[in-house]
Amino acid sequence: MKRLVINEELCKGCGLCYDACPKKILKMGDHLNSKGFHPTVCTDYDACISCAGCYRTCPDMVFTVYKPKK
Repeated sequence: MKRLVINEELCKGCGLCYDACPKKILKMGDHLNSKGFHPTVCTDYDACISCAGCYRTCPDMVFTVYKPKK
């Protein structure tokens, strides 16, 4: 199961999440969403540590972060 879900349709491509990610796995996508923005994409979902830095930084509530069960 993915630890991170990105709602690309809400993303405006501001890039604030790029610096908030300690693993540096977020980047600008090559495609456009329906609003004409390049949304954020994750380059390696397996590397996500569920820190929620992206979630806390995003002004548009693009991210849903799941903590893995122990």
